[in-house]
Amino acid sequence: MKIAITGATGQLGQRVIQHLVSLSNEHDIVALVRHPEKAASFKAQGIEVRHFDYDHIETLEPALEGIDKLLLISGNEIGRRTPQHKAVIDAAKAAGVPYIAYTSLLNAEHSVLGLAQEHRETEQLIRESGLSYTFLRNNWYMENYLGSLQHDIASGVIYGASGEGLISAATRSDYAEATVRVLLSPVLSNQTYELAASQSFTKAELAAVIAQVANQPVRYENLSANAYQAALIQAGLPEGLASFLTEVDLKTADGAMFSESRDLEQLLGRPTTSLSHAIQSLLV
Repeated sequence: MKIAITGATGQLGQRVIQHLVSLSNEHDIVALVRHPEKAASFKAQGIEVRHFDYDHIETLEPALEGIDKLLLISGNEIGRRTPQHKAVIDAAKAAGVPYIAYTSLLNAEHSVLGLAQEHRETEQLIRESGLSYTFLRNNWYMENYLGSLQHDIASGVIYGASGEGLISAATRSDYAEATVRVLLSPVLSNQTYELAASQSFTKAELAAVIAQVANQPVRYENLSANAYQAALIQAGLPEGLASFLTEVDLKTADGAMFSESRDLEQLLGRPTTSLSHAIQSLLV
């Protein structure tokens, strides 16, 4: 049984392969990567590496020969994902791959987030392909909110525009482990999982947990959309990214990041990693 992972050198892809290695020694793992020279660590573990570049269609079908299960980790180029994903799906069909798992977006069918459209389009392409599939609809990563942890502690304030909006974010490792448990399952028949954390938090609660774990005062300051976007730009973010993050916070206030689904903890067989534990691991 050969299991192939796209974007294998990315942050999620690396964790998927780590969990595959730890949870099963009965399957051949194939790391599909855009830059094989960056995959030396996989080769050192005896993992097969194949060149796989969404933008070079000629690399796709040959890299999928003999693959039994394909994990398509969504691309990171917003606005180009649908054609890139279509190329992968078409190549999988041509190569005779029978099954594909796709990392989609929480509540993709009715999510109000602007980036949801490409996920909806990709899901539809997979449905129309005739391949067996699983949609892994991941909520945002907890790491998205902890990327500036040291700065937040030093400054003592977290800014945002999400109000009291609840965030059901889980760690990349939890999503990756759940993905592997799906890939290793013998029953793979057109399923959809809404993947979100066992416990949710607001940005004010995020600040409070950081303060408790770091033993430093940290507070949340809720801003207007214009003020938050201006603050992000002043912090050095490009205007486009600042606008995107502002939109996400506004949609968070309306519930876009909240879910009561327990699919993730059911796949894991345990509650998801807590916010406090994730913060502790970053401060070690």
